[in-house]
Amino acid sequence: MIFGLPIWVFVCILFIFLSGYMAYRAMRAEQQIEQQFIEKEGRVYLTRIEEEKEKRKSTTDLRQKAR
Repeated sequence: MIFGLPIWVFVCILFIFLSGYMAYRAMRAEQQIEQQFIEKEGRVYLTRIEEEKEKRKSTTDLRQKAR
């Protein structure tokens, strides 16, 4: 007994801290995965916008040449 407490109490406290640390690591990993997904979707969205701009520009250029 340490400080008048059984060893199993200290083991339980250790596991509580270990569990908190593992939950923190899992939360950070999930945030990183979510951030990567957001960045990927953002790139897809920006690519679509650029393609639409090019499409509109080429359509406008053709109309101006037809006049």
